[in-house]
Amino acid sequence: MALQKLPLEKAFMLVEPGPVLLVTTNDGRKNNIMTITWHMVMDFTPQIALTTGPWNHSFQALRDTKECVLAVPTVDLAEKAVAIGDCSGADVDKFRGFGLTPLPGLGGKAPLISECLACLECRVLDYVEPYGIFILRSTQAWMDLERRERRTFHANGDGTFRADGETLCLRSLMEDKLPPGV
Repeated sequence: MALQKLPLEKAFMLVEPGPVLLVTTNDGRKNNIMTITWHMVMDFTPQIALTTGPWNHSFQALRDTKECVLAVPTVDLAEKAVAIGDCSGADVDKFRGFGLTPLPGLGGKAPLISECLACLECRVLDYVEPYGIFILRSTQAWMDLERRERRTFHANGDGTFRADGETLCLRSLMEDKLPPGV
């Protein structure tokens, strides 16, 4: 048998979600950005779940304003994204400190990030307190169609990351099962 026992506390690394996201909020006074890897798509609308808690400066803004933007950085922004996650918005203006450009969205005060490949404006539908899970519904989607770098990156959970690679097109095997417009 080639399988070897893995410590249970490392098992999450096998199913770590992707890609790394930058979550923007505005608490009514200032913009903030946090880096997050704990999220998942729940359906095609899209509804998205993400996990965070009061240890993150953005947590209270998410609870109070019930809005955020999920910005998708690419590999050229990987070092900035990690550094953003290693400091607090209570101490740092992350847009200015990391040379990122906030853009207004259509649905609220949380800003888009100009340098990212894509941004999803979201409303908080629910907060599942015992688990620290926010359920979000995207209200607007934006993508930089001229951006050359499109590879996203994913956390392995141990301080290492992997970049997207080759795309496999298996659409012909699924065409009758895909939702309309996909």
